[in-house]
Parts: sequence; C-alpha cells; structure tokens
Amino acid sequence: MTISALERAHRVAVVGAGIVGLSTAYALKERGATVTVYEHGVPGNGQSGGRSRIFRHAHDDPRMVALARESRALWDEWGERLGVELISADGAVMIGSTARPRLAVLQEAGGVPARELDADELAEWLPLLTSYTGPAVIDEAGGAIRTRAAIKRLSVALGDALVADEVISLRPTARQTVEVRSGGGRAEFARVVVCAGLRTALLARTVGLTLPVRLAAHGRLTFAVRGDPPPRLACLQDSSGAFGEVGTYAAALPGNDRYAVGLSQTAAVREDGSLLAPDDLADLVQRASTYVARALPGLDPEPVDHRHCWVTQLPWSDDGVAVWQADNILVIAGHNLFKQAPALGRALARAAVGDPLAAELRPEARLGEPQGHA
Repeated sequence: MTISALERAHRVAVVGAGIVGLSTAYALKERGATVTVYEHGVPGNGQSGGRSRIFRHAHDDPRMVALARESRALWDEWGERLGVELISADGAVMIGSTARPRLAVLQEAGGVPARELDADELAEWLPLLTSYTGPAVIDEAGGAIRTRAAIKRLSVALGDALVADEVISLRPTARQTVEVRSGGGRAEFARVVVCAGLRTALLARTVGLTLPVRLAAHGRLTFAVRGDPPPRLACLQDSSGAFGEVGTYAAALPGNDRYAVGLSQTAAVREDGSLLAPDDLADLVQRASTYVARALPGLDPEPVDHRHCWVTQLPWSDDGVAVWQADNILVIAGHNLFKQAPALGRALARAAVGDPLAAELRPEARLGEPQGHA
C-alpha cells in the first residue's frame, strides 16, 4: 500500500524501547502522532533494566532540577492515568560532601521540599543505615521509581506500536522523510527519534553525527532487608567515604523488603562494546557487597540478585544529557535518564512533530554540567 505525503507527515519512528523511548512514544501518542517503536530485545531490559531507580531532584545544574520537577509532575500524572504508583513516597537521602552543595542548588531553584537532617531524623528516613553524623539532606519529594511498572504500563499503552525488530540503517530521502531499514523491512517516516542505548552512537554515525559518548559497564546488587520491611525506606546517595566508597547509591524495591545498591564507578569498555578488563566489573560488584556490610547492617550482606548494564556518559557530567539533530533525525544520549524520562519524552515528542528543540537540550548547552563551569 502506498503511503500518502499527508500520512507520512504524521508518522514518527522511535528506535529503542527503554524508558526514554517508551516515554517519547507515549508523548507522541498524546499529541496524536502515528508512532512505531523499534526494539530488537525485550522493552526496558537494557540500560532501563532492573526493578528500581532513584528519583531525585538534586543535581549540580539548576536546569536539571527544573527538568526533574517537570518529570516528577508527569510521573504522577501518568501514574494516575495508567492506574499504578510509579514513584514511592519514601524520599531520597543524600549524605556526604555533595549533600550541602546540592541542597544549595535545590534552594536556588526553588519548589523542592528539601532540608538538612540530624542523626535521629536520618535514622527515621533510612533505618537500614548504621550510625552516621555527617552532612545529610532529605529530598522529600524523591523516592524509588517503580521501573517495571513504568515499562509495563507504557508498553501496554503503546500496544501494537511496539515492533520487535532491529534497526539496521537510517537514511534521509529526497522526499524530506527518513528511511528506516530494519531486519524485517523498510519504512519511511517524517522523523525518527533514536534512543537506543549502546547502539545510539553507532546509528548516529551512519547519518554523519559523532557523539562524544563514553561507554562503560555497570553492576548493582539487590539485598534482602533483615526482619520486617520498614514502612518508610528512602533512597540513598552516599558521597561521604565514611564506609569505604565515595559514590554509592541505593533504592528500595516495591514492598521495601529489598534494597538495590550500586557504586557510581563503572568498568571501562572499548568502542566496540567489549570490556577492557572483565575483572573490573566483578570487582565493582564485590565492593558493593563490602559497602553493604559496613554501611547497611539492616540488610543481609548476601545478595539475592545481580544486575549488569551498559552506561553511556557524556563528558561534562555523569548526569549530562543532550540531543543531536541531522535532517529529520533526533538522537538523544546521556546517563541517569530514567528519572527524567517523562519530561525528555515530551520534549522529544514536540521536536518530532515539528516544534523547535528546547535550547537546553542542544549539545552546546551542556545540560547537567555542574555550576561554575563554562
């Protein structure tokens, strides 16, 4: 069947069904676009995999705080519409050297209920943690993202828009469309949004874009809570070094009977996606177990689950994100994007139907870069 120019004008392809791809496709459907989502694996099983993520407003860039506020409102809106809790009400705790500087950024940005905690209050928000008396801050509107619920409900909402196929190439045409060749066929779209994790930079290169993405590998462990699950169990970001690590994060699984813990550090990866030293990934995972034994006596130190994934970081920040454009193709890259997915999805959807891309998402804006940097 021949597709008319009018029909093509409302057709958008999304490459990748991680949380950013699903959020973008859902936002496109909100705007009345016809969307096709290509995913060669299981939706949400790559960089978006696992059962929990931290939702936090705290960042080093006030623009990221604003984006997080928008995303928090959308998570609530989508959760109500889809009939499921998407973020817990348990809060997010920061301890260590980054806590007060990030609190200052939150206070400058405004609109986020955050404050310092004393030792007794910290124990109430995070009863698994051993005694700690250093700087501690609570982001009361933070919490654990219900990742599997989010992936499942968005996937169901998209229905047959999800296509189990691998995109091989993208090619702008003389008709001002984009040709998508996949393992199962060929199609044309008005615009294409690429959010394909590890393969994003590779696909971008085929249309003349070179993304400054650093590949890495990451691991995190899940531990069982000793005894009865606490009614409130905040997420944790620890930059203190008090327990042997200066970059650790953790988030509760639904029911608060499990806690997922990982290190911010990653294992180096070659450009082709192979690990430089597989022992490095194993070492990071072991260090996470050691951290739990020292810092979180409320957990059984024997892990009940392992999760490994790729990381795609931009050079200016661990939280950095940017969108590149080539003809009618939008390519997004960054790290720690799960929490920001609804706002990023709506911004990408607007650009995919013809609105200008938000200035702060362009690479030159270096969104996520810490304050005080040029």
